[in-house]
Amino acid sequence: MNEQAGSSSPGPRHHKPKPFAPIDFEPFAGGADPARVSEAAHLAAQALVRRGRDSDDPKVTKRLVKLADEQGLEAIAEMWAESPARSLPGALWRLYALRAATIQDPERISVYFKAGKDTAQVSHVVAGAAEPPGADEMKSMADAILSGAFDGDFDVALERSAAFCRVVALGQATIADNAEHSNENHASKLTRNSHLLVKTAEDLEHAANAWRLGELD
Repeated sequence: MNEQAGSSSPGPRHHKPKPFAPIDFEPFAGGADPARVSEAAHLAAQALVRRGRDSDDPKVTKRLVKLADEQGLEAIAEMWAESPARSLPGALWRLYALRAATIQDPERISVYFKAGKDTAQVSHVVAGAAEPPGADEMKSMADAILSGAFDGDFDVALERSAAFCRVVALGQATIADNAEHSNENHASKLTRNSHLLVKTAEDLEHAANAWRLGELD
């Protein structure tokens, strides 16, 4: 989620950034002016959300959800991963990255989710996973949360993603406690990841509140 991929794609030819189709954007080359990259990131995020919310076509929503599958998560990382966590592009990056992590290894995520769901009961309900929360249910929930960012209430999508993070984080912490004596290195890694996910949840919750106030840009 924190890795940045290099790109050999040329930077934008226009001196003044302009809105562009969210499906067709290209990553900016490394070393570009940070101010221009930041402005382009915000323009892309705004265009993406507007495209989804202005359309009532399920095919458009599905295409936006699968944007990272088609363009590559690295392309989205190039555009958005350096954006502030509590900004529109930063929030979108976290939604896409969390979905990608879930789709990549749903079995492992389901183990964490199961380990945390009984303790984090409120977050479990908000996240909205079907029962029992197996691998297929994790993938379906990840798609549903990201879909909601485009065809539902954006703040609700952020809150569902935050709740998902909290359940998984609690599951990781629980498993880490159980593995502390048998596998200390694994336990330490899970604990670190758990803390990072809690921070991600806090950022998503802050972004949801800012969206409701009209202050998320």
